[in-house]
Amino acid sequence: MSNQIEFADDDQAFTNTQEFQDIKTAAYDHLLTRIEELGAEFGRWSRSAIQQFVNLDVDGFVRLQRIPLNEAEVRQIADALTKELAGLGPLEDLLADMTVEDILINGYNDVFVSRHGILQRETLRFTDNAHLLRIVRRILAPLGRRLDESNPMVDARLPDGGRLNVVIEPLSVDGPMVSIRKFRKEPLKPTDLLNLGTMNEEIYSLLDNAVKARCNILVSGGTSSGKTSLLNALAFFIPENERVVTVEDTAELSLNHPHVVRLESRLGGFEGSGAVSIRDLIRNSLRMRPDRIIVGEVRGAEVLEMLQAMNTGHDGSMGTIHANTPRECLYRIEMLAGFAGFQGSESSLRRQIAGALDFIVQIGRLSNGRRRIVSITEVTGMGDNIITLQELYRHESFIGPDGEEADRWISLGIFPHAPKLQRQRQLGQQSTGSANTGGLGHASTGGQAGRR
Repeated sequence: MSNQIEFADDDQAFTNTQEFQDIKTAAYDHLLTRIEELGAEFGRWSRSAIQQFVNLDVDGFVRLQRIPLNEAEVRQIADALTKELAGLGPLEDLLADMTVEDILINGYNDVFVSRHGILQRETLRFTDNAHLLRIVRRILAPLGRRLDESNPMVDARLPDGGRLNVVIEPLSVDGPMVSIRKFRKEPLKPTDLLNLGTMNEEIYSLLDNAVKARCNILVSGGTSSGKTSLLNALAFFIPENERVVTVEDTAELSLNHPHVVRLESRLGGFEGSGAVSIRDLIRNSLRMRPDRIIVGEVRGAEVLEMLQAMNTGHDGSMGTIHANTPRECLYRIEMLAGFAGFQGSESSLRRQIAGALDFIVQIGRLSNGRRRIVSITEVTGMGDNIITLQELYRHESFIGPDGEEADRWISLGIFPHAPKLQRQRQLGQQSTGSANTGGLGHASTGGQAGRR
């Protein structure tokens, strides 16, 4: 076993050298000459046929040029070139790795990867910036997106549901900047989040009841905190007999529901003609007989349409927003509404927000990379011209008896005031024998779900 590890380390060491890059580049040019001789025939070959072709030609090239490589090193060159000709080069293995969440490329020789919420530098590299651009354009070609000096910034949805963002010169100073966000083929279920420790059983039950009772929920959090994954999970609680319309800038949601209508905004063409915004899509979705409207991310003028939808009979709607706390979430909604040209007074806007939202679920990524629901906050109404909030659960980390870090959620013991959850409140009062615990909090770890 130890010998296998040593061989793997030796292989990795060779692929990270400049010698490997130089030989691969020379062999690639040789293969291009051979491919030109084959003409259209090469385009009909399967990947296995390309692999066999590359193996034979690379072996012949190495012998002809008298390059001092052993059999394992020749195989590595051939494998890399097969990925170049039939796949996506150095990106192929990272895209196939299920543990990779984000791929961040800052120029050809500076690659970072996020796994389990932790960002680390990768040893792989591209030959040069031209090589990196060639791979990126190969990804964009089937999507019909152009990347050049006149259009140096591209945001696109990948066929597998991932998201690609690229910025090149002259906007990017140090070479092409590539950001790839990957998404799971099978979205996380609420039980998966429970087992991962993202929430405990009490929060699971509250969210289950809130979604089924058609409460309006906004998932708030920072970048890469797990907002979309949580929104996907909440959709599992939606009854199957309801029609759900999703509206997104770039389609990322993958709801496990039998009746989903997916809408995606469109960028404008030359001089912005033909653009369709999220605001336009939400306005149109109101005419599509939706039971619920789910906005992938609220980031602009669409906030007004979302609030109106929540206030005009489309209960149970949900969305995500970038904010660090529930209170900042409300401030951001007010700011976005102002930018959108809201004509009413500050008081009327806040009343509309308070009337639209029932719960704000704050999710965060901790320093160790774990994603946790850090707060469940209920929007209870208005008081002194301020939207009043009631925090129901708050996350805390602590060191357990075994010396390991664990999670717990502190509850004030106050049941939600939302009329939609009246039945749950009555059941809770019967089980505890009182309507309130006097504001004294208690902690719940949720069993195994609370342990990392």
